[in-house]
Amino acid sequence: MHITFTAKFLRSKTRSSSSSSTPLLRSPCGSLSFARSTDFPSKTSMNELREIKVVDEHNKESVVDLLQSVVEIVTYGDKQDPMIFEYFMECQVLAEFLRVLKISRDSRIEIPLLQYLSIMIQNMDNYCFSNDYINNIIEHQYQFNRGDLAQYYVSFLRAISGKVNKDTLCLLVKVKGNSVVSFPLYNEALKFAFHEEKMIQTAVCSLALSIYYVCDDMVYQYITTPPVSKYFSDLVIRLSEQCSHLDFLVRASEDTCIEHKRKQLFLQADKIADNLYYLKDILNIGESRLSRLVAENLLSLLVLPILQPLLQSRKRNVSNLSGVTSLYLVSRLLQVIDGKGMMDPVAGVILYLYFDSSDQDAIKDIATSNHFTESFSKHQDKMEEKSYSVSENEEKSINYPPCHDSFCDKRGGLSAFLFSENQTLQLASLFLLLIVSEIKDLDCSLFPKIGLNGMHEADKTFITRFLDQVLASQTPLSAVVKWHTGWFLRKLLNDREEWFCDHNLQLFNTSFEQSRQHLEEELDGCWFDHILDTLINEWGSCKTVLEESFHSKDAFFILELAVSQITTYDDETTLSAWQRMVDSVKVFVLHLQLKSYMLRGNLLEHPLLCKAQSLASTSGQIHSSDVSSATFGSEVSLASGLPCRIAFSKAGIRDIYIIPVATGTSGRLLLTEKHPFRSQRGVVLAVAPLAGLTPKIDDIHPTWLHLRIREFDPKFSTNTIKGSHSNMSSHYTDGKWTLGFQNADTCEAARFLILKETRKQRSKVESLLSPLLHNKDWHKDEWNGHNK
Repeated sequence: MHITFTAKFLRSKTRSSSSSSTPLLRSPCGSLSFARSTDFPSKTSMNELREIKVVDEHNKESVVDLLQSVVEIVTYGDKQDPMIFEYFMECQVLAEFLRVLKISRDSRIEIPLLQYLSIMIQNMDNYCFSNDYINNIIEHQYQFNRGDLAQYYVSFLRAISGKVNKDTLCLLVKVKGNSVVSFPLYNEALKFAFHEEKMIQTAVCSLALSIYYVCDDMVYQYITTPPVSKYFSDLVIRLSEQCSHLDFLVRASEDTCIEHKRKQLFLQADKIADNLYYLKDILNIGESRLSRLVAENLLSLLVLPILQPLLQSRKRNVSNLSGVTSLYLVSRLLQVIDGKGMMDPVAGVILYLYFDSSDQDAIKDIATSNHFTESFSKHQDKMEEKSYSVSENEEKSINYPPCHDSFCDKRGGLSAFLFSENQTLQLASLFLLLIVSEIKDLDCSLFPKIGLNGMHEADKTFITRFLDQVLASQTPLSAVVKWHTGWFLRKLLNDREEWFCDHNLQLFNTSFEQSRQHLEEELDGCWFDHILDTLINEWGSCKTVLEESFHSKDAFFILELAVSQITTYDDETTLSAWQRMVDSVKVFVLHLQLKSYMLRGNLLEHPLLCKAQSLASTSGQIHSSDVSSATFGSEVSLASGLPCRIAFSKAGIRDIYIIPVATGTSGRLLLTEKHPFRSQRGVVLAVAPLAGLTPKIDDIHPTWLHLRIREFDPKFSTNTIKGSHSNMSSHYTDGKWTLGFQNADTCEAARFLILKETRKQRSKVESLLSPLLHNKDWHKDEWNGHNK
């Protein structure tokens, strides 16, 4: 995205000279015309500009006005009057602009000059870059250490690149013999390729791409030959540095706030993705020399280094990158940069040191057949040398946790991750395998070796059992972890007869029952009144997640799993209770969808309770006269109210009535004050939800009733629709009401009435959830049929 400037409209009045007597005329359409095109008054603009001998702080403003006037008239002439345009071209406008730059003692003239030049170039159709003036303006020694000059300069370069085509390209390069020796536009732009301003970086990338698309053979030779070609290696090296910084964030101290760490990871991953997509755009141009140069740099400077953890055995890993980072980067690379020229070498590198020597030779042949002979062999030999120089008695890498299965000890490379006990590494490595197995144009000799089809039955059973164990884990894993686990399980279920055995089905049944029990426990929690809405919201979200394709699924989930595997809840606050309820619903919905897919081969569009809930909502409609519809300031009957007193911080002690009322799945407690003129009516002062009140009589004062008030309102949380609480603020504190009654019996009666209405509300919610929680026939019969 480059900086653009909108040209001003042509002034209605141009500068006039006292010596000029030719009047300005107006055409019928309102545009300017002249009695004699060769004698128009705007000649004075050029004449005045030529008379400037030095530009300093005294005449800077007048010079800027002259530059603006010239640009406006040239732009107008280009569109409306060829005579005006030809005159200014004969006057060598660009030469005058260059002269102004050279005679300027005030660098502040550079910004407006570049701005007006950009406007002129962007809005002209006929002008060609001749006489090398534009190159001289590009190569002028600007003082970029002042202000925002760099932004205007790059915008100027971007404006020029927008006018470059195969016909005008030759005017911007310097040729000696049959070779290009200089390309000022390209060379000067690359000096800002790694500028700290993201906007400038993006403009340079856009400029470079526009040049690559119109290059001829000579220019391509210049671009892909040192020292100019160093740009591509620098680009990949910078990308490699960004990957190292990402790994640093992944390894950061556990004391770091999870949400802050997640945000840092997201921003860094976004930078890496931007650069990968830029490299993909370069490769997609299709020029063989350019593609080979970029691909070789990618393979030697980025791919092989980040693949080191996948190539070396558990006891010999000497990579600087963690396994999690390595797996994420390889997965993201394969998702972004497609094409056989890159896929086969990457797949070959993953397989290298993974099979026996004959397979290794075949893999090396595949990789080198794509013209990566030198880089592949050199870097592979270097990694082998490093790998075997490390003593087996050294401390094991943190990338490879111990594995209980004896056969895991013999595994190296990617298998060490796939069969480790680290859940993040297992899911990340499985994701990489699934991506590679989906590559359509992968070399036919690689596909059966690296894909899932070539796995042994014992390995398939192990992976499926691992996924089931994650779902059934008693460890408080986050709902995010389980949703991603469910995504993997659903992918494997496409071949369910081969992947699932009786033991795995039993594990899933256990996990399903646990999720159901956890949701039932939430019916006794302080957010039971929101379970139905949350379930409906999460239903669609879960279905969307499970149906994601390999290429649309953001590999960032790997990094999320690394920093947020475990979820802990503070049982003291209603916000924590809300988070626990949402997670319980998410996990239960996941199990329902997976169960439906196992039994029927498809995911459920809507929860089974939708029809029942719709009927309940219709039959439970309330009228405006009902207390259940009351809000602040409403007038209600006091017939069911209990008198008490409450102290407000600003209003003092007030005599009020409490009215607990439950209608359908809705329940509220009303604090009302007697109407001043109608003794049996009251005015609502405050409203609180019944759920979560947890009424408790004071231990010392039996006439005091304490109520907890939920301050957190899900309606005002942007995350409730998706059920995510990762961005929620933790500053919410529960409110508290203390009510005073005339005697202990009345206080106990009030407590009993609140609990009674709360049970009534909870009972309605339970009845609507019953089809999902207690449909024994549906669960039992269909599972039996599936097992048969």
